[in-house]
Amino acid sequence: MTYVVTDNCINCKYTDCVEVCPVDCFYEGENTLVIHPDECIDCGVCEPECPADAIRPDTEPGMEDWVEMNRKYSELWPVLTQKKDPMPDHEKYDGETGKMEKYFSEAPGEGDQ
Repeated sequence: MTYVVTDNCINCKYTDCVEVCPVDCFYEGENTLVIHPDECIDCGVCEPECPADAIRPDTEPGMEDWVEMNRKYSELWPVLTQKKDPMPDHEKYDGETGKMEKYFSEAPGEGDQ
């Protein structure tokens, strides 16, 4: 099992999770974070820290695409090890649905963002 970042993080990018991660497996893109699934030790300390409820275990139904997306972008983006301020207007996007389709031009695993 691993944990993955889902679309609730997009355009919010709270980093409370990064601060508690014991293995520094979070990577930062322009408008979201991802978790490297091979580096995550499945401790689960990040999940309750996320104000947007964007971190989910990969054992939940429908997480296959999110595992693929997290893996792909964690290999392209820089590691993030310290908490930062959330994105501007994060309150506006917190809880918005369908962010993957709206803010990423391609489905997980297709092209680079």
